[in-house]
Amino acid sequence: MDLLTELTRANLDPAVLDTVRTLLARAASADQLQQAIAVKDGVIKAANAKIAALTLELAHHRRIRFANKSEAFTADQRDLFEECLDIDLAAMQAELQQQRDLLAGDQPKKKRPRAGRQPLPAELPRIEHRHEPASCQCGQCGQGLTLIGEDVSEQLDVEPARFFVHRHIRPQYACRTCDSVTAAPVAPAIIDGGMAAPGLLAWIVVSKFVDHLPLYRIAQIGERQGVPLPISTTSDWAGKVGVALQPLADRMAELLRMRPTLHADETPVRQLDPGQGKTKRAYLWTYRSNSLDEGPPIVVFDYQGGRAGAHAQAFLQHWRGHLMVDDYVAYKALFVHGVTELACLAHVRRKFFELHAANGSPVAAEALHRIGLLYAIERDAVNDLPPARHTRRQTEAKPILDDLHAWLIKTRLVVADGSGTAKALDHALKRWPALIRYIDAGTFPIDNNPVENSIRPIAIGKKNWLFTGSERAGRRAAAIQSLVATAKLNGLDPMRWLTETLEKLPTCPNSQIDSLLPFAQTTR
Repeated sequence: MDLLTELTRANLDPAVLDTVRTLLARAASADQLQQAIAVKDGVIKAANAKIAALTLELAHHRRIRFANKSEAFTADQRDLFEECLDIDLAAMQAELQQQRDLLAGDQPKKKRPRAGRQPLPAELPRIEHRHEPASCQCGQCGQGLTLIGEDVSEQLDVEPARFFVHRHIRPQYACRTCDSVTAAPVAPAIIDGGMAAPGLLAWIVVSKFVDHLPLYRIAQIGERQGVPLPISTTSDWAGKVGVALQPLADRMAELLRMRPTLHADETPVRQLDPGQGKTKRAYLWTYRSNSLDEGPPIVVFDYQGGRAGAHAQAFLQHWRGHLMVDDYVAYKALFVHGVTELACLAHVRRKFFELHAANGSPVAAEALHRIGLLYAIERDAVNDLPPARHTRRQTEAKPILDDLHAWLIKTRLVVADGSGTAKALDHALKRWPALIRYIDAGTFPIDNNPVENSIRPIAIGKKNWLFTGSERAGRRAAAIQSLVATAKLNGLDPMRWLTETLEKLPTCPNSQIDSLLPFAQTTR
């Protein structure tokens, strides 16, 4: 029964009735308040528990992310591992901020300090959005507002692959006198009568050979925008583009063999072996120009079915110069026929690094320290001209190398045969004559890292395309990879360079083919 209704029927004094009514209302409000407080306390308790859990998890992931890298991972595996951890860290930080915002309620949020970010590239097109106030009068006094400045912020955006159609219209004119018909001629193209414009061909080639997307994924991108790109068609286009670009790759290989110093390395790839129903091992031999020599950087990939030294001899032909390589036996025959060997100091350092990472070897630590001094000299001389660099190497690096050699010999005498330390010392001593040859000039490289860096994108791409379909496909891919990788070395956008090249190539005479090569200083 309602207490307030009963009191009304009892004919109480109105003043007393009002007092009772007020007290009842306050009691109800207090009860609601207690319920609201209980709910709020539950939310706060849950939020605090989640914040504590997220904070602990975040600290754990940070320790993993920024701790010493495990040498059990390959470089590519570490990159993937770190990428996943970085995404997890960002997600946990976002969840943690959500919980803090929940606790803050309607309170003004404090601006978090942010590290200075890099400005967006100035060459990108800008789309301006002006955000004017709702009124030009002051909200406090009603007077007119005066512009005193602008707050400008920028966001980076992207538009996915946009397909469009070039419609070529050639009016035909007839001569009434001689019954002839005149029309503008059809411009020569890489694929006569084909529906693919140079930009589409370039996009497919760059997607496949730079971004390592299989053709079926490219077809899926087209399907999302209603554009059919059958694999049979894109395969045909890629094959014909490869044939058209082969003269450029051949010319680039000729120019590479004119350089006095080269890097060389090789990496295995899988090739289909239809007769056996499986894959077999082939090799991508890589040759790169020396960054300390004059001229634009060049990298050339040579696809071969094996790892025999005859492949290197066939590519280099009659070239005689200084060749930076690892200790692979296939190159040894070259050094008997006039090529001078340069050994890679990074390979020597790597063996000591692995030894130190495995057991904290003090011998390895000392070797790493001494080798680090040599690299410090190279960093200091990075902007020197070759004569100045040669002088610095003779005056600063040579004494360190002499001391290192004496230390290697002395240490080897007291190290047990067959141990990891002995193997690292033996490798350095075995390579010593070729290892110190870099100080004989200011243009010789100290290690083979440049060519290894050129191979790295191929190693990552192998995870996507898995194998080549044939030796012909491998050689075509090598030619295209050579051109786009050289374009990247020269600071060019492979997509833009390839589009322009495919437009010009059909009418370019052989005498001017050098103008199409992917070199930064070439006037395009």
